[in-house]
Amino acid sequence: MKTNTVLRDRGMRVLAEQLGLVEAERFIALIRREPFDYTQWRQGLYEDMPLDTFLQNAQNNRNALSDSI
Repeated sequence: MKTNTVLRDRGMRVLAEQLGLVEAERFIALIRREPFDYTQWRQGLYEDMPLDTFLQNAQNNRNALSDSI
């Protein structure tokens, strides 16, 4: 398990890479200012995705993570 500092740094790096630094900062500000129920958000996140697509994406993410370690 990663320390909170490592997790926070890696998360910010991923956000900045995917969104750009300005949009990543904007995202963080939105999360902090608006009520956000992570559990409710996660329950609907993959609702419309076919199971085979979900499983393929999970495998691709696992492979990418293994390659980066």
